Amino acid sequence: MRLHSLEVTAFGPYRDHQVVDFDELGADGLFLLHGDTGAGKTTLLDAVAFALYGSVPGARGQVKRLRCDTAAADVATTVVLELTVQGQRLRLERSPEYERPKKRGDGFTTQQAKASLTWVDGAPTEYPPEGLTRIDEVARTVQRLLGMTVEQFFQVVMLPQGEFARFLRSDTAEREQLLEKLFGTQRFGEVERWFVERRRERGREVEAQTQQVRELLARVSQVSGVAHESDVDDQSWLEDIEKTAVRELEGAQVEQSRLRRDRESAEAALAERRELADKVRRVRQANATLAEIGEKQAEHDAWRAEREAAHRAVPVLAAHRAVRRAEQERDKASAEVVAAATRCGLDAETPLEDLRTRAGARREEAGALAHLVPEAQQQETDRRRATELAEQITRDEQREAKLLEQQTALPERITTAREQVEEAKHAELRLESVQSRGTEVAALLNAARELPAAQQALSTATSSAQQAVDAHQQARDLLQDLRARRLAGMAAELATRLATGDPCPVCGSAEHPAPAEPIDDPVRAEDEEKAQLDEQQAHARREKAAVEAQRAQQKVDGLVERLGDRTESELAAELEELRAERAALRSAAEQLPQRTNGLAELEASTERLAEQLSQLRTGLATARSEHTTLLSTVEERELRLREARGDFPSIADRRAHLLDVAAQLEQLVAARTARDDAARRLAEQQEALAEAATSAGFDDPAAALAAERSEERLTQLAEALAEVEERAAGARAALASAELVGVDGTAEVGLEEATEAATVAREAAERAVALAHRAEQRQRDIAQLAERLRGAWVELGPALAEHAELEALADVVNGRGQNARKMSLRAYVLAARLEEVAVAATRRLQRMSGGRYSFVHSDAAGARGTRGGLGLDVLDDYSGKIRPAKTLSGGESFLASLSLALGLADVVAAETGGALLDTLFIDEGFGTLDADTLDLVMDTLDDLRAGGRVVGLVSHVEEMRQRIGVRLRVRKSREGSTLELQT
Repeated sequence: MRLHSLEVTAFGPYRDHQVVDFDELGADGLFLLHGDTGAGKTTLLDAVAFALYGSVPGARGQVKRLRCDTAAADVATTVVLELTVQGQRLRLERSPEYERPKKRGDGFTTQQAKASLTWVDGAPTEYPPEGLTRIDEVARTVQRLLGMTVEQFFQVVMLPQGEFARFLRSDTAEREQLLEKLFGTQRFGEVERWFVERRRERGREVEAQTQQVRELLARVSQVSGVAHESDVDDQSWLEDIEKTAVRELEGAQVEQSRLRRDRESAEAALAERRELADKVRRVRQANATLAEIGEKQAEHDAWRAEREAAHRAVPVLAAHRAVRRAEQERDKASAEVVAAATRCGLDAETPLEDLRTRAGARREEAGALAHLVPEAQQQETDRRRATELAEQITRDEQREAKLLEQQTALPERITTAREQVEEAKHAELRLESVQSRGTEVAALLNAARELPAAQQALSTATSSAQQAVDAHQQARDLLQDLRARRLAGMAAELATRLATGDPCPVCGSAEHPAPAEPIDDPVRAEDEEKAQLDEQQAHARREKAAVEAQRAQQKVDGLVERLGDRTESELAAELEELRAERAALRSAAEQLPQRTNGLAELEASTERLAEQLSQLRTGLATARSEHTTLLSTVEERELRLREARGDFPSIADRRAHLLDVAAQLEQLVAARTARDDAARRLAEQQEALAEAATSAGFDDPAAALAAERSEERLTQLAEALAEVEERAAGARAALASAELVGVDGTAEVGLEEATEAATVAREAAERAVALAHRAEQRQRDIAQLAERLRGAWVELGPALAEHAELEALADVVNGRGQNARKMSLRAYVLAARLEEVAVAATRRLQRMSGGRYSFVHSDAAGARGTRGGLGLDVLDDYSGKIRPAKTLSGGESFLASLSLALGLADVVAAETGGALLDTLFIDEGFGTLDADTLDLVMDTLDDLRAGGRVVGLVSHVEEMRQRIGVRLRVRKSREGSTLELQT
């Protein structure tokens, strides 16, 4: 990986656009990045890391505050990095997430993070030529090309500030976490967990198999009824149980065969006795049936006579029913005659001719009134129409009065509507100016309310600025005093080394006329550096306080200038008046369309009212004329209809009454005729009834009616007689059959004794069958369980051996059991990597320490039995003893930390593909080294840039500026930090 250029805008302390040309800066292979404290040296390295991975190293990455606080709101925070990696030149551009002011309204909005990757010399075949714009795609592509994670990059390429000694002084647990992240040995931890989990799974399986064996043994014991004894061999115990079960089965089968033969003999004897008993029973039953039928012969003859008489009475019953119907018809006709005579108000026996004459007269009178019915209906229609016309004339006259009233008031309403329209138009024109004035007054009111707080802030800022000036002056005076005292002390120190005749190391003179005298309380370089740092910090606080005071003064001046001589109460009252006026004007302006439409409607209603009045008056005249004509016609027709109506409400009512009377008289005539016909038919049916009784052989109809039987009774008689005949025939046939010939119905069979003997034999045989079945089932169950048990023993043996082997291997992998080092697999791998790091770091440490120190890797266990394997000590060649790295001095710790960091970088680079690492940054001070040691460190750094590698150093040491020709200086100011290339 080689960097070409870096561009930052509004990033960290860099407010404006700044560019770093790494091709020019790294032409010599080694360059220095220096500047004032807080100017932004480390921020440039953060920018490189952010462009590649979207994050920065150390605690700064946890704050997530990368935007410059003094950048303009419309300037976006961006970092652009151009580099070559694996032969591909690409351009990365990123913007972090930050808060910016809203473009509309107050407050802030979140500017989302962005990332893009552009191929400068053409994209690889597997990537799109237009580049990448998704953050996740850019991250995956960068990590694949670099071949390392962000943690590896910070440890290998960009050695972060303050992190050198952390790995050197860390304990085993911290060192293990860092090495695991750098070398990706999580897979070995997964192997350890795999072995533990596999052992646990196999243990559960073995336990399940063992439990299955125990359950099978218990089941065999339960089935056989023999308790399992722990001191007896399981195999022998099982064989004994199997042999016993076979012997018991054979004995049960022999006893079952003997009892089965006894049962078959008893059942055969019982079958013979049952057959004889059935024949005797059938003979006895046939004789009893014939005797019973003979005893009831008289009753059976009476049933036959009753059935024959009922059959002869059937024709007589039909004639009797015809007589009853004729009587009912006669009685009904007589009742109808009485009812019709009552309705007519006449005697029921009035002559028929008289009744017919009266009915004809009523119909003739009704016919004479028929032609007057339509005229009476027309009379009612005309009366309703006259009433409707009268009501219509009244309504039209009222409407005419209202229209006249509206027509009279219309001019005044039109004038008022025009004035309202003009008022709304004026309000619409004035509303905009009132709203604009209201916005101005509201802004001034806010300014008036901000003024007291701004004045208080100004007072506080002015006081803080004065205090910062005093503090800076005191720090400056102290620095000047310490420098003067140190210069005096240095002169005295040089004077003590002068010898007569030797040249002075300062002026070169061999004469020393006035050597400086030693002073009390000499000043060390550390004291001067601390005082200088305190003075710089006080100066920074002074400038920051002055800026804040100036901003506070500008804010107060701006507020006072805007307000003039107006107070907050005056502005509030004016704003309230403007709001009330704005509400009234808005209400009037909003009514302009409604008022305009109303005016148009009133102007259009003038002609509409005139037209309505004309139409109304024409219709009114027509209605009045029609009403007068109808009244004359109705009066003339009423004279004719009153005479024809008589005492009835209407002519139709009178005509309906005449027709009803005629219909009633005709109904009486019809009823009289029907009654006479019914009496004649009754006499005819009575004669037919007497003839039918005589023909059927009965003395009179009453005797025939007495012989009548219901269908249910006749069915009972037929079924009873048929049953008697069937029983008699069956009994005679049974006695005549061949199998019952010679059978004595009085003989004793002895069936109970045979039945009891068969029952005893059957129960004994069934018990033998049950015992044999249980013995067979027990033998079968024992055989099956024995087979399963032997199969379980066969499977359990290898499983126990495999589990024991797996358990021992899992203990070894996890640092227990036969593992003599007590190191897990992951710790063993990390220890091997750490040993490689120690070897690589020792080469540089020996060179930088003049061959005195070298790293020693220790795999011993930690204190109080803690896990070891990752120990790192230092061998002192002067004493020949190994001692902890924590005992090194400050300068020695820096050399050891730098060597260890470079060695760690070499090993990680080799792990991930070291040919890619053409650029290395070291962000650490070198102030703790003396001149000779610094020469050794510089020689080591010169070796690092061999082969085209570029090394960038970040340091405050003045001597580094003299040794390194290419420098990038960072200058800080109120307007943001800037960059300057020095060669």
